[in-house]
Amino acid sequence: MAKIKITQIVSRIGSTARQKRNLDALGIKKLNRSVVHEDSNIIKGMIEKVRHLVKVEAATEADLKPKAAKAAPTKKVVAAPKVAAPKTSAAEKPAVKKPVAEKKAAAPKKPVATKTAAEKKPVAKKPATAKTAAPKKPTAPKKVKE
Repeated sequence: MAKIKITQIVSRIGSTARQKRNLDALGIKKLNRSVVHEDSNIIKGMIEKVRHLVKVEAATEADLKPKAAKAAPTKKVVAAPKVAAPKTSAAEKPAVKKPVAEKKAAAPKKPVATKTAAEKKPVAKKPATAKTAAPKKPTAPKKVKE
C-alpha cells in the first residue's frame, strides 16, 4: 500500500473535541509535526474530518526512514591528580565533629473523632409537592393604529 505524510499546519485551539481526538488518533501531537500512515479508507476518513488543520502529501523515501535517536552525551572522566597530604603535628589536630543531637520524636497524632451511624442525626425529607403552573397575568389589549 502507498504511504502518505500528514502534517498539522493549523493550531488545534478552537477545534471541536472530536477534531482533537482525530488528530490524537492520527498521532499528530504538535503544530508542524508530521506522521506517516498507510493510505487506507480509515485514515482518509480521519483526514477528511480535519482537512482544514492538516496538509497531506505522498511520503518520500526520506520520510519512511526512522530518525536516529539522539545519543546521550558521554561524560569524560578525568582522574584527579594525587596530592600528598600535608603532615600535621600533634598540636594541629583536626577539629572533631560534635555529635548531632537526636531529633525529637514527633508528637503522636490525635485520632479523628468520627460519628457512627447511630450518632448521626436523621435527615428529615421534605414532602413532595405537586408543581402547578402559575396563573398568567392579564395583559392590556394592544392599541391598533387607525
